[in-house]
Amino acid sequence: MKFTNIEIRACKHEPDTDLTLKDGRPMSFEFLVLKFETDEGISCDTFGFAGRSSLAIGEVSSQMIKPFFIGRDTRYREKNWHDFRKYNRAWNLSQNYCFAPYDIASWVVQSISANLPLYQFIGAMRDSIPIYGSSMTLKTADDYAKEALDLKKRGWAAYKLHPPLDYEITIEAHKACREAVGNDFRLMSDPVNNFSYNQNLHFGKLLEDLDYYWLEEPMYDEFHGSLKSLKEKLKIPIVGGETAENHPEGVAHLISDRAVDIIRGDISWSGGITGLIKTAHLAEAHGMNCEIHTAIYHPLELVNLHCASAIKNTEFFEVLIPEHLFNIGLKDKIHIEDGHAHVPKNKPGLGIELDWDFIDNSTLKVFD
Repeated sequence: MKFTNIEIRACKHEPDTDLTLKDGRPMSFEFLVLKFETDEGISCDTFGFAGRSSLAIGEVSSQMIKPFFIGRDTRYREKNWHDFRKYNRAWNLSQNYCFAPYDIASWVVQSISANLPLYQFIGAMRDSIPIYGSSMTLKTADDYAKEALDLKKRGWAAYKLHPPLDYEITIEAHKACREAVGNDFRLMSDPVNNFSYNQNLHFGKLLEDLDYYWLEEPMYDEFHGSLKSLKEKLKIPIVGGETAENHPEGVAHLISDRAVDIIRGDISWSGGITGLIKTAHLAEAHGMNCEIHTAIYHPLELVNLHCASAIKNTEFFEVLIPEHLFNIGLKDKIHIEDGHAHVPKNKPGLGIELDWDFIDNSTLKVFD
């Protein structure tokens, strides 16, 4: 089954919120939507991450990735993955997330052809998985505490803070969250390399005293030595690897050198389903969990959910909150009940269709 036509749309959506990213800039959702047609009449569509410019990433996808995949056989996903690595090295050097939608589509059309939900086509491990919410960057310690308590009341499995650059507010927020939810609810922290090595040592010990479940990305993923040193000096598990290029090779030393306790990957930044599965299996071979990083927009989170349901060594499903902001582009919501996200299992492929009215209203440009 070969790709015969690929339509790429650059899209933009302005969410109704005053929340900002860590740099203080207003939130604006820029993403791609790709529609794939095959020579056997099976088609599928998927979102693609586009950073801060869907027009720029749309051009990259159209000019550099699409020509590689037209005429490619979707049954030869492993060959295509390796061939693309060589193709990309020849002065293309595109990001993993540019390749990801094409790899996702290759898996999805084959699962549709097999008349199986994607996770069962990969090889099912479970039908649901505990869900946790990850904050945006909030203004006050009380804002974080209120979110954490709300998720606990809703029966979710855990809450993760993305604290601000201000170290003092960060300390206050982590203390306030533990006080708000008590000792019977999991809390995690992801400062996204906000702090220095010495600050992270102090911060990590505070998190241990507060019984936090893990400390994620305390420093850049490339800082292997510093991460390993933190891991050796702290008891709290250290998590990293989500921004490493070229999974699984890009995280191989983090895993084999035990520079982290838990590795990260997802179906977007790790280069599609193939890259994520390879990373998860590499971690599994080393007795390590691969916790799946949010893919931000729910059409991509849905692919994450299928993969989480096919990977043994992962504990949670992550979504950003407030989740309604990121629940765009799907006709139906991902089913969340009793603190678990439930993977669609009654239809082949992904199981939930894209919302094309929303996509049409968000489209900036169509790349034919």
